[in-house]
Amino acid sequence: MSARRYNACVSAPPITIDWKQVLESAGSYPIEAFAFVRDGLSFTNARVLSQAHVGGMSQAASSHVSGQQLCLGLREFAIQQYGMLAPAVLRHWHVQRTEDFGRIVYAMIDAGLMSRTADDSFEDFDNVFDFSESFNAAQLARHLGEGEPPH
Repeated sequence: MSARRYNACVSAPPITIDWKQVLESAGSYPIEAFAFVRDGLSFTNARVLSQAHVGGMSQAASSHVSGQQLCLGLREFAIQQYGMLAPAVLRHWHVQRTEDFGRIVYAMIDAGLMSRTADDSFEDFDNVFDFSESFNAAQLARHLGEGEPPH
């Protein structure tokens, strides 16, 4: 199975974005969720490039991230940005499954804010991880280096 890859924001002349249309096309996600995904893509790209550099891959070979990589990067980014509040922030934005990340990404692709390859599909975002497992208090505490949460 080939890795499906997503590129960072398109480098093109400024375009006018109809944010109302973008938001409507994705569903019930607020603009903050789109900003989070945009910033999380940059975060994930930087991590993938860093890992590729350590692994000896060329920058060109690692300039895209797969849907799975993006979901995992967004999970890490949420924890880094919001700590123990990460699940509450994502729920507030109506993001409760990795498929929600996919809907936001594809709305941004349709608006010309991101690009994709011919091999990319929405299914790349299906069930990448379970939010209730990844964002439970014990997992968050371990990730944040706080040990087990108090009972």
